[in-house]
Amino acid sequence: MLEKPYHDRDGHIWVDGEFVDWRDAKVHVLTHSLHYGSAVFEGNRAYDGKIFRLSDHSVRLKNSAELLGYEIPYTVEQIDQACRDTLAKSGLSDAYVRPVAWRGSEMMGVASKNNIIHLAVATWHWGNYFPDKMKGIRLMISDWKRPAPDTIPCKSKAAGLYMICTMAKDKAVATGWDDALMYDYRGRVAECTGAHIFFVRDGELHTPTNDILLEGLTYDTVIKLAKKRGITVHRRDIYPSEIPHFQGCFVVGTAAEVTPVRDIDGNQFTVCDTIKSLAADYDALVRGKITL
Repeated sequence: MLEKPYHDRDGHIWVDGEFVDWRDAKVHVLTHSLHYGSAVFEGNRAYDGKIFRLSDHSVRLKNSAELLGYEIPYTVEQIDQACRDTLAKSGLSDAYVRPVAWRGSEMMGVASKNNIIHLAVATWHWGNYFPDKMKGIRLMISDWKRPAPDTIPCKSKAAGLYMICTMAKDKAVATGWDDALMYDYRGRVAECTGAHIFFVRDGELHTPTNDILLEGLTYDTVIKLAKKRGITVHRRDIYPSEIPHFQGCFVVGTAAEVTPVRDIDGNQFTVCDTIKSLAADYDALVRGKITL
């Protein structure tokens, strides 16, 4: 059974400082960010009523907007509180929390300086991003590459930058895969459409350098968990020719959490104890059962 579309649900959404009925949280068709992709957003996740690394997400949201040339008219503390209030009003304990900021409709055209900046926060129930995820997902190689850092503001979690991710994900699903692995502009292994990637060899982790990728909060968390276990983490350039020589692979992200990979374009991987341990550690951490 399909869920209701996102525009037609019960509940409330926080918009510019007040709650409005879910169905009334609308923008005009001539909203600048709708046409020019300059909305910025975060994907926060709540566990047992608490939003994991909330302030870090709010800081990144503010930074994303600044990289696109505008300032969100709320402090980090105010954004944090809006997220907490929205979660509380929803009545949900485990939930996905989406703050989003955008340029309004005062001005249309490439120029944007006269547009008012808006902020909204919505929350909803969201289970596993990948069904039966500990079985391991299958990745195809995307036709699209992550762009060079002098062509996009790659450190911003901006709506427009996800266009090629959507195209890659849709093709993967349409052709029988779970997701797509993207290379970067130099042909190095980069990331999946919404998650960072790690490889396992001889009990050690190898993960791409982060010079063109979003500063992943789950990525950072998993590296800290690995180091707490005494697992060596190599952050370095990884090239496609290396993929067959790894024994394990997994992806990480707020939505994906820690998800094993069992196949990349025909290369098979084992869901090894290292991956299982990190997945268990991550679940324990976000639920407050362990600390870093």
